[in-house]
Amino acid sequence: MRKTAGGLVPEAGAGAGAGDEAADRAAGDSGVEGADGVVRELPRHWALLLIGAAVVPGMLLFVLGRWGDAPAMQAWRTVCLAITVQATPFLLLGTVLSGAINAFVPERVFTRLLPRRAGLAVPVAGVAGVVLPGCECASVPVANSLIGRGVPPAAAFAFLLSAPAVNPVVLTATAIAFPGHPEMVLARLAASLLTAVVMGWLWLCFGRAKWLRPAVRHTGHQHGRSRWEEFRLGFQHDFLQTAGFLVLGAMAAATFNVAVPRSVLDTFAGAPWLSIAFLAALAILLAVCSEADAFLAASLTGFSPAARLAFMVVGPMVDLKLIALQAGTFGRAFAVRFSAATVVVAVLSSALIGGVLL
Repeated sequence: MRKTAGGLVPEAGAGAGAGDEAADRAAGDSGVEGADGVVRELPRHWALLLIGAAVVPGMLLFVLGRWGDAPAMQAWRTVCLAITVQATPFLLLGTVLSGAINAFVPERVFTRLLPRRAGLAVPVAGVAGVVLPGCECASVPVANSLIGRGVPPAAAFAFLLSAPAVNPVVLTATAIAFPGHPEMVLARLAASLLTAVVMGWLWLCFGRAKWLRPAVRHTGHQHGRSRWEEFRLGFQHDFLQTAGFLVLGAMAAATFNVAVPRSVLDTFAGAPWLSIAFLAALAILLAVCSEADAFLAASLTGFSPAARLAFMVVGPMVDLKLIALQAGTFGRAFAVRFSAATVVVAVLSSALIGGVLL
């Protein structure tokens, strides 16, 4: 056995039968090809998750009868559907990109583009997020694929955080939402990049491979199979895996939108630090896509600019649907630790950058 970032892997030629059996078990857990070349189906609980996410809300509405026509329930359905529809195209983009990276991009490309030292690779990966449009739903499968292609996890996680927060689409939307205030765009760029790089370095120093689920499918091109077939299987696996968690996150965000009264928002607007913490928590619960969150932040006129900046920095990095997607892709141990640390770093970065630029 040898230890890798994704877990323990049998050595080539050491116990072929046991290695094949272990590979088949791993394949059964991840819905991929086993050692015998047979493509395994996605595990049954993923199918149940997707079916439940699609059927249970409808069954509840049917059983509840008239209450399903109440304004609160109609608002819940609208918000849940809006979040899901808004995020699905970007999730689709991310899984397509993930499958393409896994099937078509040679591993040597990443070793050439990124510095050999992981500490230097982290800021390079963070800046790379500036040039790739996408939202948080797309960044999770892409980061998973990058790790599978040999990119250090610290650099992949820096890219995961920066890509949905500082890409051209998001920055343009922020400029439109805050006309005449270019300092808000600059503050969002600086605070988001700072958070992504700091989190990458923190993972490099304190992260543990055992916190990551052994979810990497394979690295390199598989002999006997076309690259297009690899692309199809990788895309199918990633999309089905993440879509169910996206729906669950959307349902949780819709519940918060309906359950919390508007008067609660006004209570926290007066205190500077309390307003920053409150809008950071609100960003996590609302789970608004990064391409649209600037418009919602601009509407929160009762809060300070630093608090609205925190809303825009925290939201693309940590929200309900993103935590669910990370848990489904990397494991709950990773999602809990990484999300909690990211919130703290993002809030401190927003307060620091906001105090200087806004």
